[in-house]
Amino acid sequence: MGFATSKSRFCRRDEPKRHALRRMGRHAAGEDPAKRQQILEGARQVFMNVGFDAASMNDITRAAGVSKGTIYVYFENKGELFQTIILEAKQVIFEDLRATLNAEGPVEDILKRFSIRLASGMTCEETVKAMRIAIGVAERFPELVRSFFGDHPDNLVDTVSDFVAERTRLGELRAEDPRLAAIQLLELSTGHLWKRRLFGLMEAPPSEAELVEMADNAVALFLSGYAARA
Repeated sequence: MGFATSKSRFCRRDEPKRHALRRMGRHAAGEDPAKRQQILEGARQVFMNVGFDAASMNDITRAAGVSKGTIYVYFENKGELFQTIILEAKQVIFEDLRATLNAEGPVEDILKRFSIRLASGMTCEETVKAMRIAIGVAERFPELVRSFFGDHPDNLVDTVSDFVAERTRLGELRAEDPRLAAIQLLELSTGHLWKRRLFGLMEAPPSEAELVEMADNAVALFLSGYAARA
């Protein structure tokens, strides 16, 4: 798979990962992972098509092919549905990015792969739609925005900070404040492209060539400040 082809869960159309809560025999109410995923996929389709406010539980039941009562066994309301979709999408993106950072190789190559995959996931069509939905309901449902942009146990800043700190310990980078360095790398890797996508100034996701160019420039600038000196 090329660097620029790694997509977020929103962008993928393959079978998503499932964390099964299986018991012997029949599943207890609310514990069938296939049914839960069926509901989430139906809700995702509705939210992406009409937005959060216009989405109704009736719409979601039709899209998911289940009864409204079944949905309420798994989720309290559509706010919880949307928040779950956001958090699970983030988890898939972060798993891929953590794996990229944990790979062997020169720091520059690892950071370029990371930058491309991050920008690719953040600028795909459905991720951008989800960000717009979250921003649109921010005042009424701040927890939804925190799910997307705020602190979380799987916070990407912490993951990149750990990478920078370890590579500094090994003498490959030099960062007195690994967290600040991590934030700067994330901004360099995504800021221009995803903000243009978010505000409708860029109608389609960036091409692979655009992602590579952004990554090359971002990493070169980052290393100009943080690469270890000979």
